[in-house]
Parts: sequence; structure tokens; C-alpha cells
Amino acid sequence: MSDAREELSRRIAGEITLSDDPGATLRKWRTDFDVSQTELAEQLDVSSSVISDYESGRRESPGIGVVRRIVDGLLDIDERRGGGRLRQYARVLSAGFESDIVHDLREYSTAVPVEEFYEAMDATEVVRGDQDHVNGHTVINSIEAITRLSSEEFYRLYGQSTNRALVFTGVTRGESPLVALRVVSPTPNAVVLHGIESEDLWEHAADLARVDQFSLATSTRDLDDCLADLQAL
Repeated sequence: MSDAREELSRRIAGEITLSDDPGATLRKWRTDFDVSQTELAEQLDVSSSVISDYESGRRESPGIGVVRRIVDGLLDIDERRGGGRLRQYARVLSAGFESDIVHDLREYSTAVPVEEFYEAMDATEVVRGDQDHVNGHTVINSIEAITRLSSEEFYRLYGQSTNRALVFTGVTRGESPLVALRVVSPTPNAVVLHGIESEDLWEHAADLARVDQFSLATSTRDLDDCLADLQAL
């Protein structure tokens, strides 16, 4: 975990420092950690207006020393809460993926009913497959995965078990991820297409799910809320 923390710390600090809008990038990471300006300010022993001024651009962009303090503050808060964000990043890192490709990859201690997984995603089922449980999940940026991963790397999205749910984010119709799944064997137990309503699905989506016998669902729930609830499975 210490290696994952250092890697994540370097990633966040580098992204803020090199950003054309450091304040906006700082705000993105703070909200990703679900930390308020007030909580971060208290952690750093500064007033909340200091954090607000950095994020809005009213204060000169922070130097690398200030950025490091802010990043350490976010990670310290996360660890005090139980380290959920850090563990999530460590899982993705250990699987050999960048976090902009894989948002989360988890194995469950016991099999979880598909309905329970759907509940965490607030998902609407379109097709029911042959399997009614999943042993883990992988949450994937669909465009990044399809454009950057080889077929061998795509298979590694299954983690330790193929009996899992794959969640593809940033979906507009669902055509690309479902076609990509056709070249990977075996298929997952369930697929959730995130960011799309069921009525906007690609017209052949349900047919492909039936052919490959996996459950198919859609979800438009806020992704961070989904990830938070998936942590409890």
C-alpha cells in the first residue's frame, strides 16, 4: 500500500503541477476523494478560503511544495477513513492498468447475486443471462480500453475470475464494448453499460447478449456514487 500511495501521490501532484488550470485539476481530485474544502483546510491547518482561492484561480498557482502538502492531506484523510480510494487505486495498479482505463477492479469474498450488483449500480436489466451471481467486478473507461488495450490486455480486465461483472463507462450506444467482447472468451456473467438509458441502446445489443448468454443492463447513476456502493459488496 505504501508503494501505491507514493505512485498515486506522484500522479496527482504531477497532474496538478502540469495542468493548464491547476485550480480546476486540484478541485477534480479533491471531489474525487469526496473531501470538502473545509475538511482539507482543517487537515492542512489553513483557512477554507485558501483552498477556495487556489481552486478558483484567485490565488497564484501553488508551487510544488504546496501541491505536495495538499496531496498528502487528501491521502491522509482517505487513510483515516479506511483507505478506500487508495485500495481502489492499488488494485488497479497491481493488475497492470492505468487508472484512466480501469476505475476499479475487485474480487468479492463470496459470490454476489446479480440483483444485488444491479442495486449498487441502480441498473436497469435489459437481458437476463445464464448466471445469477458474480464473483467480482471491473469498472472500465470504454473508449480508453477499446482504443489502447490489446486483446490479451483486454482479457486481463477479468482479474482473478471471469465470473464477474464488467461495467463500461462513457457509453453512448454500447456498440463498441459489446463488439469487443465478442473476441474475448469466455464472456463475463454480466455487463453494465454506464451513461446510457436502455431505450438508447444499440439495436443489436440485446441480441448479442443473448447469443453470448450474459446479463445486460444500463445505468445512468453518478459514477462516484456507484463506486462507493460497490465497495460495500
